[in-house]
Amino acid sequence: MILLKYLGYILAFLMIITVIFMYKKPIPVDVVDARYTSPSSQFLMMENGSRIHYRDEGNRQGKIIVLLHGSSASLHTWEPWVELLGDEFRIITLDLPGHGLTGAVPDNDYTTDAYIKVLDAVVRHLAVPEFVLGGNSMGGQVSWRYTLAHPGKVTALILVDAMGLSEWWLESQTSETGKPDSRPMVFQLLAKPWFRAIAMRLDTYYLVKWGVEAAYNNSPVVTDDLIMRYYELALRKGTRAATMTRFSYSEQNFSQTYDLSLIARPTLIIWGEEDSFIPVSIASKFEQALPNTTLVTFSGVGHIPMEEIPEESANTVIEFMHSLSPETYTQTTDTIEEVEER
Repeated sequence: MILLKYLGYILAFLMIITVIFMYKKPIPVDVVDARYTSPSSQFLMMENGSRIHYRDEGNRQGKIIVLLHGSSASLHTWEPWVELLGDEFRIITLDLPGHGLTGAVPDNDYTTDAYIKVLDAVVRHLAVPEFVLGGNSMGGQVSWRYTLAHPGKVTALILVDAMGLSEWWLESQTSETGKPDSRPMVFQLLAKPWFRAIAMRLDTYYLVKWGVEAAYNNSPVVTDDLIMRYYELALRKGTRAATMTRFSYSEQNFSQTYDLSLIARPTLIIWGEEDSFIPVSIASKFEQALPNTTLVTFSGVGHIPMEEIPEESANTVIEFMHSLSPETYTQTTDTIEEVEER
């Protein structure tokens, strides 16, 4: 017992020393915002005081695609698709609470339910009654959850290496690896309360670097500028605390389940076969659970196909959009309220 007591003291001392020598001050909000806003950046003030960063780009007369980023990412991840799809389609992207230039929010709510409310607020603000909804990773989960909640608004789905049902995740981890968690080390650490307590104040550069390299499957598109984008957005004042809050309850909803067979809309499933975050087996789960799907996988690609292989993945989206019949997607003149009443 005495030995354990002293080991505890030593561990606490090492943790204190680590925090002291690896402490990193947050970057002021205005500094980060000045670097990562664009002429297309707009901000929506919510009733709860949140300021949501979004962009509305592309062909204003084109079919509307709304895109949601993944965990610890930002709307910047969609820039390659905006460039490649924008001549034909209107593309709306946004930073979900706790991410990008939206950052920390006053009510400290970073649940999927909160993200659904924010998404709905943005499309209502823009008077967009119907749209194709797409998302990567966590944003993919928000997308199918939103579709279940608002089936009259979503005309089609695009799921890019998307999070699925919690039971799929648990099953894939056990059956494919023989152990409960094979995620990259940075995400395993963030699941630990003791590490989150330290990470609130640490210089997270190398954690960000390792996480980005793993997500992008060590793709050549991972440049110093890309890593610095993730790093500086993560250090934006308030975001580290928001991130730790997100990860503190990210695994509390494993008891919830949903009936994906209720989503009858055409769904494009895009997946990188080398995804180390969400295995490609989950793509097959979506294909089986959703009644109207098209599955496309890419060899040698990781978790972020829209940046790793922008042309190939964007062409897949174009083909899918062209395949939608007029009955599936129409440039409706109905109001949002009329769509909700369907």
